[in-house]
Amino acid sequence: MVRKSPASPEPQYLKVQNHLRERIASGHWVAGDLLPSEAELVQTFGVSRMTVNRALRELHQEGLIERVQGVGTFVAQLHRISSTLTVRDVHDEIAERGHRHEAVLHRLETLKATAEQAAEFELPAGAELFHSVIVHLENGVAIQCEDRLVNPLCAPDYLAQDFSQSTPTHYLLQVAPLSEARYTIESTLPSESEAKLLGISRRDPCLVVKRSTLSRGRIVTTVRLTHPGSRYLLQGSFQA
Repeated sequence: MVRKSPASPEPQYLKVQNHLRERIASGHWVAGDLLPSEAELVQTFGVSRMTVNRALRELHQEGLIERVQGVGTFVAQLHRISSTLTVRDVHDEIAERGHRHEAVLHRLETLKATAEQAAEFELPAGAELFHSVIVHLENGVAIQCEDRLVNPLCAPDYLAQDFSQSTPTHYLLQVAPLSEARYTIESTLPSESEAKLLGISRRDPCLVVKRSTLSRGRIVTTVRLTHPGSRYLLQGSFQA
């Protein structure tokens, strides 16, 4: 009979790490709270200061805590995240769940870029941009309001597309191959027009993704994707 070797004991630094992580996840400590000092953690867990320091260092690298020299360790502000995620077509996301996707076009036009918009696209103030507003539905329920600006130099035929048949993301990835994407993700309240288009209250929290995509060093499009928090789960993968 083959005997199984006993499982290796959990490293001491992980015990400290998991304790802090679980307390933060449960809401025992919230953003901005001062955490126990290194000396207190050493005493509580009966481990070395080096062990505690490793636990805190790795939690800091994960973005869960902030360490201020001479002051202490605090729970990080987790409400705002900036990262790079895979650019996915909402149609494909919905189809993978075996559900029906619909797109309702509310606006498709040319407009003059404001100074701020022109600077973002590195175009002269007043330059033409394409603008579209589309609401995406999953099995008849609105899950995303897509408010998009497009650089005509990168996608000159954008206004001629039938976005009830193909999404802007699908079209733009074909005509302007992606080389870089920049994201910000935040929890916020919808604008009056977004709430109306999504059929929600102005008080309903939303997950808002703001994204810029580049092709060959030029910004192709900027988009604001607003999702009702109760109807949408953002998923992605990260690699170190």
